[in-house]
Amino acid sequence: MRFVRKTVFWLHLGIGLLAGAVILVMAVTGFLMAYERQLTEWADGFHLTPGTQAVSLEMLLENRTPASVMIVSDPTQPVALQFDKTKTEFIDPYSGQSAGAGNRTVRDFFRTVLKLHRTLGQEGASQPVGKAIIGAGNLMFLFLVVSGLILWCPRRWNLSALRLITLFQRRLKGRGRDWNWHNVFGFWACIPLFIIIVSGTVIAYPWANALVFRLAGESPPPQKDGKPKKPDAPRNLTGVDAALTAVKTANPGWQSILLTIPTGKTATFAVANSHRGRPDLRRQLTVDLTSSQIIKNEGMESQSTGRQARTWLRWIHTGEAGGLAGQTIAGLAAAAATVLVWTGFALAWRRFRKRKTA
Repeated sequence: MRFVRKTVFWLHLGIGLLAGAVILVMAVTGFLMAYERQLTEWADGFHLTPGTQAVSLEMLLENRTPASVMIVSDPTQPVALQFDKTKTEFIDPYSGQSAGAGNRTVRDFFRTVLKLHRTLGQEGASQPVGKAIIGAGNLMFLFLVVSGLILWCPRRWNLSALRLITLFQRRLKGRGRDWNWHNVFGFWACIPLFIIIVSGTVIAYPWANALVFRLAGESPPPQKDGKPKKPDAPRNLTGVDAALTAVKTANPGWQSILLTIPTGKTATFAVANSHRGRPDLRRQLTVDLTSSQIIKNEGMESQSTGRQARTWLRWIHTGEAGGLAGQTIAGLAAAAATVLVWTGFALAWRRFRKRKTA
């Protein structure tokens, strides 16, 4: 066991030094994005005065060509028109006038942070390289969490030893403080970090994504071929207002409704009855624009086990599946990861400097 522990230690140290910088980027950016949605909404600062009657959706879209429209139940908030991943325009639903594009500085900041988190900020031809580095760093981080838990286990299980590796010791300084912090932060953050890293692996790697479905006894869905999309067909807005009314009637507790601009005889509405991180409280409705009849009303219960697991993993990764509490836990875990990188580097530096001096 002593040989095994020593081997795990040196692997833990070596991989930590190799992947530390990448892990630090993922941890810092993950922490910054913990409350992205709330901070963005606060920075936008929209607080409209509700009117007596809102302008119809068909009129709002008459001279505008977005890809989708987001409507919220809060009467003081505008309608959001999403044109692409980077362009959003907000409309006053009572006057039909533009309310601007929100706080561009904050939105651009989070867009940059997300790019760093996913691809180290790389774009174009170098984007796959950045994505591969992040994916590899994520896998090495997974090893560090598992091996760190093995190394955390004390050689002798007694109260004094457990206090030293689970509670902060204020009197310690230097190497002792770094060792104590590395153990304490690692212990209390190991479970949320493990969940975040595993879900991140599923998001990053097709083989991990396919494994989720295979573990559920299902065949993985086919991968996207990456071919360019066909030119968009002419949009059809006739009957959208009546269809929206039908959707609201069928979902009296709705909080937000996302309409994908229809190009045929039907329209698709994504309805959220809670915050966006609860996939079990979301439904997708398909409505016939001619008759305003709901053709499909699908929720998570209509999905396969593998698809449900994959959907949950997406929102578990950011903590939003647990609401504000989940976001807080994910943010604190990311903050703990930054401390682990710092104390890990500090311990390695002290170790190698001591050997050189000796």
